[in-house]
Amino acid sequence: MDYPFKMRSRMSKKSQLIELRIKLDEAITYGTKTEASRIASVGLKLAKTKALLSEIEYFKAQKNILKNKFVTAIEHLDAAIKYNPDDGAAYNDRALCMVELGIIDEAFYYFDKGIEVEPDYATIYHNKGWLLNNIGRHSEAIKCFKKTLSLEPNRAVTYDNLADALFNLSDYQGALESYKKVLQLLKSGCCSAIKKKIVAQIKSIEAKISAL
Repeated sequence: MDYPFKMRSRMSKKSQLIELRIKLDEAITYGTKTEASRIASVGLKLAKTKALLSEIEYFKAQKNILKNKFVTAIEHLDAAIKYNPDDGAAYNDRALCMVELGIIDEAFYYFDKGIEVEPDYATIYHNKGWLLNNIGRHSEAIKCFKKTLSLEPNRAVTYDNLADALFNLSDYQGALESYKKVLQLLKSGCCSAIKKKIVAQIKSIEAKISAL
């Protein structure tokens, strides 16, 4: 279908914002706060040029999250959800802010709501699994991580978390395989500290398996 120029332009801006969201997630996971803040600023500026209210509020929230201003971030995320009730990422980030504030049980409501409105959003399954794993619900966490990987098979950080959950359940062979998968997926020339830590984990697990 051939769209009018103004509509094509709007769709292009939305695509750029989606790309910036992805880059922001990567910077938060593997990069630095400085890089993440720069990307959030670019996203906010771009959203403002097209008066996309939900995106403006979303990127304002990101800037506050990076400053550990979680209450303010929640206010912006609530506004983002008001303008776009189908934004799974906004629900996801609201849940994470609640975790940072120590509001654990209610965070699951927002994870589940995000999954309801955007069931193909892999990140929200990952983060729900991360929380489940951290509160000792390892089997449930593994189900979330596996769902994440069914949507994004090459997500290194999810294999890292899956390995930890499997280790917590004494599935050492499964943990070993998952950690090795992380090393395969991480880009060469980056994340040296993470790779070093995973190599140490692998050696520790191999020693544990040998001792069994």
